[in-house]
Amino acid sequence: MGFDDIPETALAWARAGRGAALATVVETWGSAPRRVGSQLAVSGAGEIQGSVSGGCVEGAVVAEAQAAMADGRARLLTFGVSDEDAFAVGLACGGTIRVLVEPVGGALPLAVLEALVAARAARRPVAYAVRPGEGGGRLVAPSEGYAERFRADRSGMEEDGTFVAIHNPPLRLIVVGAVHIAQPLLVMARLAGYDPLLIDPREAFASADRFPGETIRHDWPDEALAAAGLDARTAVVTLTHDPKLDDPAIGAALRSEVFYLGCLGSTRTHARRVARLTGAGFTEAEIARIHAPVGLDIGAATPAEIAVSILAEITRVLRRG
Repeated sequence: MGFDDIPETALAWARAGRGAALATVVETWGSAPRRVGSQLAVSGAGEIQGSVSGGCVEGAVVAEAQAAMADGRARLLTFGVSDEDAFAVGLACGGTIRVLVEPVGGALPLAVLEALVAARAARRPVAYAVRPGEGGGRLVAPSEGYAERFRADRSGMEEDGTFVAIHNPPLRLIVVGAVHIAQPLLVMARLAGYDPLLIDPREAFASADRFPGETIRHDWPDEALAAAGLDARTAVVTLTHDPKLDDPAIGAALRSEVFYLGCLGSTRTHARRVARLTGAGFTEAEIARIHAPVGLDIGAATPAEIAVSILAEITRVLRRG
């Protein structure tokens, strides 16, 4: 799920004394315009940011949010999106959505929203769990529950009636090596919702001409990775074929929580890599985290096809573990 600044906007409005409410899609049936967890922030003046339906029911949600700000109580709203309205926002057929509206400072305590925004700023995954009919939402860390939801980026209702909104940090892909494969890989990664970073100290390779619009660091890979910060929402791919560049990056990634580490090179190249890493003190279990040769075996031949295979493998690991 992509990152937005809707909780941050609601908090800013509340802190400015303008009033704020958060509306969240908690359930959908049929061809709902927006996925569960989608949010809309509403200010006391009726300003909005975000969306819960692509425009079908926003007006009604804003009116309910104004009422919620007035009495401090949450609302659980159910809307049927007609086929005609659905078609207007680009869907073939309609559906039903249920939206939870929570006034900030009332049903949604200001301190809880502040803690949520702080966790998002620090790239800490967190879930907001609430019983829509009861209020009193709380934040839950991945170590405390909902591990499967965190891994799948899937907000939704639990069997006990608790709604769980997953707030994962944005996905990142860090590519070490400004080779041909990196050019389509960075573009594809952005299309898939990743924030890409290219690392290569060789400025002739990692140039803005070859990688227009990309974020590039010319530091040594282990230093650049340390500066970027590695976490469980980051994938690392090494492509240089040069152990002087790849190995420091691999070592840094193996000592981190990155969810994926893939390394370019043949089976023979990887065997030599394993020997070097073993000599450097890495365990067999640590080295087993490396996906090499990188990418799914789909017979890829061109740089773009290899990039497809890499992104496909990253996706499989992200979603299936």
